[in-house]
Amino acid sequence: MTARPFRRTLPPTARARRAAGAAAALTAAALLLAGCGGADSTGSTGHSGHGATSTPAPSASASASADPGKEARNAADTAFAQGMIPHHRQAIAMAGLARERAGSAEVKALAAAIEKEQGPEIATLTGWLTAWGERVPAEEPGGHDGHEGGHAMAGMMSGAEMDRLERASGQAFDRAFLELMVRHHQGAVEMARTELAEGVHRPARKLAESVVASQSAEITRMRKLLAEG
Repeated sequence: MTARPFRRTLPPTARARRAAGAAAALTAAALLLAGCGGADSTGSTGHSGHGATSTPAPSASASASADPGKEARNAADTAFAQGMIPHHRQAIAMAGLARERAGSAEVKALAAAIEKEQGPEIATLTGWLTAWGERVPAEEPGGHDGHEGGHAMAGMMSGAEMDRLERASGQAFDRAFLELMVRHHQGAVEMARTELAEGVHRPARKLAESVVASQSAEITRMRKLLAEG
């Protein structure tokens, strides 16, 4: 007679426990697979709507680079730009005379700084007026136009004063240039302070702050040169 291999028979209670364990393992595997399948092809998780594709908000740098010509403005901003352009043009015309007629190296250096500073500001102001659809003041030869809109602007030289400056040279030119430019700068500072009090265009107000700071410092410098004789 052939011997049968010995096979252990588990009691009914043990078999029930083993079956329950296998079922629990299958359930856990199914849950794991379901969780892995929640991500879509874009790599989103699908939880609380995070899987939806969204357009990112503009960055701070992108917002800062917005066209300044499109920012809020008012009549005071327009008046500031239209007044400061011919004012700066005359200052540059006066500074240009110093290259040939000034006797002092310090006066020549000051005049060069005025040209370097105010030339780009004219371009900026012109750009704003163009963007706003406003009139850009016509350029007068030699900076002789001391009026804008029929009114004399603060600190501007008359045609006669510009003619006298053109005829001067050496020390006489230096003193006349410094005296006239102090008055001219004071007028620009006054215009800039009006913009700060009444204007709303942020870039224009920022330029006005720069005018007040730089030209006030130059007034102090010119008065010192006048005092030194």
